[in-house]
Amino acid sequence: MVTKKVTLSNEDGLHARAAALFVRTANRYKSEITLTARGESVNAKSIIGIMSLGVFSGEEITITCDGEDETKAVDNLIDLVENKFIMI
Repeated sequence: MVTKKVTLSNEDGLHARAAALFVRTANRYKSEITLTARGESVNAKSIIGIMSLGVFSGEEITITCDGEDETKAVDNLIDLVENKFIMI
């Protein structure tokens, strides 16, 4: 299991486009991925779960991955957030 924290720095937080991109990226991996914000955890592969968190810019999130590709998954999701949801 790998857990990392990151602060959202994009203008809109995890809403609409950013949430969809986060879920799409998470679904590329076999690992179970959980997103935690303000003490509430959701399945990071669920758009409804992500949207229900209502996470805004400046808030910290925790990404936990557990499975065969956990390290790659958490690193790529952290990169996505740090790059303000702009795919490079």
